[in-house]
Amino acid sequence: MLTRVKSAVANLMGGIMAGSSGSDHSSGLDLPLRFPYGRPEFLGLTQDEIECSADHIARPILILNKETKRLPWTTGYAEVINAGKSTHNEDQASCEVLSVKKKTGGTNSTPNKNSSTKRRSSLPNGEGLQLKENSESDGISFHYWSLFDGHAGSGAAVVASKLLQHHIVEQLQEIVDILKNSAVPPPTCLGEDPESMHTNTRTLTRAASLRGSVGAPGSPGTPPTRFFTEKKISHECLIMGAIETAFKEMDLQIERERTVYNISGGCTALVVVYLLGKLYVANAGDSRAIIIRNGEVIPMSSEFTPETERQRLQYLAFMQPHLLGNEFTHLEFPRRVQRKEVGKRMLYRDFSMTGWAYKTIEEDDLKFPLIYGEGKKARVMATIGVTRGLGDHDLKVHDSNIYIKPFLSSSPEVHISSSGFGNASKRSTEGQRLEDIQ
Repeated sequence: MLTRVKSAVANLMGGIMAGSSGSDHSSGLDLPLRFPYGRPEFLGLTQDEIECSADHIARPILILNKETKRLPWTTGYAEVINAGKSTHNEDQASCEVLSVKKKTGGTNSTPNKNSSTKRRSSLPNGEGLQLKENSESDGISFHYWSLFDGHAGSGAAVVASKLLQHHIVEQLQEIVDILKNSAVPPPTCLGEDPESMHTNTRTLTRAASLRGSVGAPGSPGTPPTRFFTEKKISHECLIMGAIETAFKEMDLQIERERTVYNISGGCTALVVVYLLGKLYVANAGDSRAIIIRNGEVIPMSSEFTPETERQRLQYLAFMQPHLLGNEFTHLEFPRRVQRKEVGKRMLYRDFSMTGWAYKTIEEDDLKFPLIYGEGKKARVMATIGVTRGLGDHDLKVHDSNIYIKPFLSSSPEVHISSSGFGNASKRSTEGQRLEDIQ
């Protein structure tokens, strides 16, 4: 174990160890790619230009020529390949305008780029950019931007850049009629009559209840006991739920298809959706989104790292210790515990603690900590420095059979901003930047 840990820690600055990270990529190399590697479609690069963009010495900066009007809202974009960590640029991006219609007939549980989902072109000549969001015939439409910061291969980022937006469309299809009728609150059960909703949520006055009026608990003729009040769910919460579910479904699709396609590595995902006059920012990873309004910088995302998610990770390890492979401890110490310190009292921190306390060091505390390092050097199991994202289903601790995926969540955090948000900027932790100007 010590040899493995030393080897892993030596690669902390480089993120996930390339090639020898313990991932089962050897069998995947014999499988076909889910999608061919390339740069974002809206850049309109030729194959020769794509190869030139991978020059780790020249490191050309790729930008979007705004005169081509390929993107809505005069969105700008720039990227540069890393300094040699990987052969290809592992990051991806997409920007589209999509239309959602109510789902009819059978359902397609596995979206693909050629599915029947109606897609408004956001490529040359600005076609499809002028949309009527509340048109009965066209359903509703939304603008979509995304950045995917890939690691240990470009496969997951490429797949997510092609398909995540279609998962969002699929989730919105079920609620499109509800969203179009903003004057009526979402029904608790689909197909429920709006009139019965008001009846079911009625409340009795205190006096009527005390008199034992019909309908009061315990009075004659009272129907079977049920709640008299229900939570009021907003349309915004429905959209948030659709986006959150889409992230989960995208990750499950990658997990399923990695057995028939070569989908290497993993990626963070930062998505922005503009729908019905509001901006939804969903982040799973350590990329950042900000809004600049009247000169004020407003953060629209939080970074999910081993440090920011320490308590979630420690709690999971505490509840399911088998995930640690008997080689890690879920407890946090200020530094590695040495054998000579067994029996002494040392500072520690558990999942239920924000502060620190002293405990008597035991034999189990000599195991390598689940979270090691601090700041940008913090890693889960000395391997990965981000705790949310897509993919990484085969990622293991270096030279072991301990899977890291159980500690990595695909659930995004979603923030909402009303219209009139000014300038929005999304930036990955490496060489990507996507700007929108409204």
